[in-house]
Amino acid sequence: MRLLLFLAFLVIPILEIWLLIQVGQVIGGPATIALLIADSLLGAWLVRREGRRAWRALQEAMQSGRMPDRELADGGIILVGGTLLLAPGFFLDVFGLLCLIPVTRPMMRRLGAWFFERRIKRLAQSSPYANLFPPGGFPGPDAAHYDPHHDGRDAGAPQGGRVVHGEVIREDRDS
Repeated sequence: MRLLLFLAFLVIPILEIWLLIQVGQVIGGPATIALLIADSLLGAWLVRREGRRAWRALQEAMQSGRMPDRELADGGIILVGGTLLLAPGFFLDVFGLLCLIPVTRPMMRRLGAWFFERRIKRLAQSSPYANLFPPGGFPGPDAAHYDPHHDGRDAGAPQGGRVVHGEVIREDRDS
């Protein structure tokens, strides 16, 4: 991962400079600078507009009492897109605009979910506590009571019997 980051911080600026030179040779220096400024203004306008939309959607989700997972992801993607637009150049601006445009944001959300899922699984596998978690995830709604060494049979149950989990409710009466 560190090597990948190192290469990204090395290769992307070189690619940006090369692309700026190529565009400058085709349309000229002043037009290239004007294009970069126009790109930045468009990006700032999109960040402001989409940020407001994401904020309103987040507030609506919170007021309705549901988990705002999509809204939070959209807010993070908008933040990433705005940050990418801050860097001068065309290559990162394309990815920044992909994060900001409402039509392409679901694609970026899926890409981000895929990336973070892989990263979390890799971290979980390399964790010293990896053997505490079952490979397929925790079973059912009573995952908090999961015991990896328990086979599902009760010690007091007849051989081969199953335990049906339940809840005992005691009503204490003041009499």
